[in-house]
Amino acid sequence: MAENRFRVKENERPRGRGFFGFLSAKFKFGQDWNSELPVKHLPKVAFTVLLGVFYVWNNHYAEKSIREIDRLEDVVEDLKADVTTLEANYMYGSKQSEVAKKVKPLGLIESMEPPTKIIADDDEY
Repeated sequence: MAENRFRVKENERPRGRGFFGFLSAKFKFGQDWNSELPVKHLPKVAFTVLLGVFYVWNNHYAEKSIREIDRLEDVVEDLKADVTTLEANYMYGSKQSEVAKKVKPLGLIESMEPPTKIIADDDEY
C-alpha cells in the first residue's frame, strides 16, 4: 500500500518580480543616467509602439488595396470596350441584308413577297 505524504505547496516558492522587474534588474544604466530604467513607463511605451505598428500596417494595407482597385478599374474599362465592340459587330451581323449575304453561298435566297397572314377559324382547334 502507498504511503501518505504531504504535498509541497506551489505557492511557497519565491515569486519573481515579473517581466518589468526583470527588465529593470538587467538593464540598469548605472552611471550614465544615475538611475534605473523607468519601468513604470514601459507598458505605455509598449502600447504606443503597438499602435504605431498597427498604424503603419493599416496604411500599407490601404495603399495596396487602392493600387489593386486602380488596376481592376483599368481592366474593367478594357472589358467594357470589348463588350461594346462585340455587341456592335453582333448587331451589324444580324441585319437582314448581312444575313442574306452570308446565306447566299448556301443556296438560300431572300423572299421578295411580303408575308401573308393566316386566319384560322376558332372551331379548328
